[in-house]
Amino acid sequence: MNRFARVTLLVGLSCFSFSCKSKDAPPVAHRATKPFTPPDAATASTISGTITFSGGIPSPQKIEMSQDPACGSTINLDPSLIVNNGDLANVFVYVKEGLEDFSFTPPARPVTIAQKDCRYEPHIAAAMVDQTVEFDNEDDTTHNVHMMPREIRQWNESQMPGAAPIEKKFDRPEIMIPVKCNQHPWMRMNLSVVPHPFFAVTGKDGKFSIAGLPPGTYTIAAVHERLGEHDTKVTVSPRESKIVDFHFKSTP
Repeated sequence: MNRFARVTLLVGLSCFSFSCKSKDAPPVAHRATKPFTPPDAATASTISGTITFSGGIPSPQKIEMSQDPACGSTINLDPSLIVNNGDLANVFVYVKEGLEDFSFTPPARPVTIAQKDCRYEPHIAAAMVDQTVEFDNEDDTTHNVHMMPREIRQWNESQMPGAAPIEKKFDRPEIMIPVKCNQHPWMRMNLSVVPHPFFAVTGKDGKFSIAGLPPGTYTIAAVHERLGEHDTKVTVSPRESKIVDFHFKSTP
């Protein structure tokens, strides 16, 4: 056997023994296999709180939509920073750490995101891994849903008036995925995908509540699309209702 043949044979045997992988192969996402059993109501805990904001609040940015007659001539306001009496809306709050050993079954009910009056409603949404997300077009104009994740493959689909919902599922978590409409550049929102159901989005009162947690220690994260992320570690005992508040400040 010549030298070239011997080298070729050795490489082939190595791949056979060690399952050679392409450098371009995407990493396999870890999936826990221990099914989560909801705690008894007598031991379940709740983490709730209020998210506040201080500092200079810029004047609400006005959005002119008259370029598309179907959107009307209404001037809407940018929803990316909504503060009411110091309370901060549209903050995504979730359990960031503490549930890694469990697997969760996604709900059968889909998360619905409406395109209405040439805006996304809600502005901040969340779904579980493998849960269906529906994008509905309620307007008399064509929209274009363009999702721009960092870890999940991007996609971009047009949706005519009265068309069936665009349905998607996501097989791995990612926080604050930007979504926009290429037809109407002011249309933007953020979708988070998490592997469990313990999350919330603050309303205009800045409040959130995450219920049904088993006793344990968790890292709770509060994420705002413009102001970043704040984390804190929390330990809850059986039947405990713990208050966890977050505070954001204006950035230069």
